Amino acid sequence: MSELSHFDERGASRMVDTSAKPETERVARASARVRMAPATLALIRDKKLAKGDVFEVARLAGIMAAKKTGELIPLCHPLPITAVNVDFGFEGDAVLVIEATVRVVARTGVEMEALTAASVAALTVYDMCKAVDRGMVVTDLRLLHKSGGKSGNWEAER
Repeated sequence: MSELSHFDERGASRMVDTSAKPETERVARASARVRMAPATLALIRDKKLAKGDVFEVARLAGIMAAKKTGELIPLCHPLPITAVNVDFGFEGDAVLVIEATVRVVARTGVEMEALTAASVAALTVYDMCKAVDRGMVVTDLRLLHKSGGKSGNWEAER
């Protein structure tokens, strides 16, 4: 395993100095799943939930979360994000799949922004649907893809 970059030689926490790195386009895609009762997923899919359109509220929450990642994760750099997309899909009749893609032209990557967007979108789904299904489970938060920067491209194993 490589050296942990968020600690100096004495073991003290630090924000990584990226000033010597070139700015490049960087993209990251992350996903999360929300397992729920089939009836709950039907309410979401059919836009019948009393609180409104779960997809659009969760999409906006994910976008906002990506933009605020530098405020939430102590050693993340605040980044000039150029795009955030949050999309939804289904696995069977009881799993909502959330995918967040974040783009930036910067000196550091956007993996944490994509992970934060996916997780906050999933938490927003839970918040909007908890009145009908408190047994929902947010699961499988993971990075799927990253590109750009010194380390190049990376794809998760399926």
